[in-house]
Amino acid sequence: MSETGNHAPSDPADGNSGGLFTITTHEFSAFRELIHREAGISLSEAKEQLVCSRLGKRLRHLKLESFSQYYDYLMNHDPVGEERLQMINCITTNKTDFFRENHHFDFLRDQVIPEIRERALRGRPKRLRIWSAASSTGEEPYSIAMTVREAFGGTAGWDVKILASDIDTAVLHAAEQGVYKQEKLADIPEDLLRRYFLRGKGEWEGYFKVKRELREMITFRRVNLIEPWPFKTRFDAIFCRNVVIYFGRPTQQRLFEQLARVLSAEGYLFVGHSENLYWLSDLLVSLPGTIYRLRQTGDAE
Repeated sequence: MSETGNHAPSDPADGNSGGLFTITTHEFSAFRELIHREAGISLSEAKEQLVCSRLGKRLRHLKLESFSQYYDYLMNHDPVGEERLQMINCITTNKTDFFRENHHFDFLRDQVIPEIRERALRGRPKRLRIWSAASSTGEEPYSIAMTVREAFGGTAGWDVKILASDIDTAVLHAAEQGVYKQEKLADIPEDLLRRYFLRGKGEWEGYFKVKRELREMITFRRVNLIEPWPFKTRFDAIFCRNVVIYFGRPTQQRLFEQLARVLSAEGYLFVGHSENLYWLSDLLVSLPGTIYRLRQTGDAE
């Protein structure tokens, strides 16, 4: 299937079943190419059943009978790209927790913010910019916001902004609402839970809502990491964790080069525990705990 073709060919004898639908090898190949172009996600052949199962929801919603029809719909009947957004929403994986990989938040509290405060004492602006680059349903940016408020003892007098982005519009909407089932809050210390969450009552029993002072620190925005970014901000800390494992190496290379360009000279990049960037040692210096900073002149390799 070429990148410019309009139909995913069908081969009923060669398919993989997911619910009411079957995806053929040719159809899967076409969707792999499309998903890679749209979101940079590299899907192995082992993900055929996952694609069939997740996109089957869209076939049912649109009352289509085959993946070939769905491909044709995406190519020829989706002029503003709304259905492509829904397709990517279905494909992306959104696993996250509050204070996941807690040592990163310890480092933010004990290293990053004291350095920012020290620079402010020397005359630099009282300004902090942090980007949660795969924010999912909001647990990461809210964990960042709690850490920042606790470290500063409130943010009065400081210009603090947290950008929370994701490619998935559905999880961004959920994150903006800031409402979570009680079991999702198990990793939040009790004192922080009391300070930053409202307990639901009545029909909302068993749910908690993030308080306004945290939500006002965060801007939620859809950002596709493989497309040009709609901002020119330099960030003091970037959390881009457990996302590049879905990208091929060329896409990873381009992404981290772009991240380096929007990281401040003294800033820090946080990646997931399984993401080793040793192959970018000319650009980034590795610190313990999958934390990186920009390589400076004079740094030993």
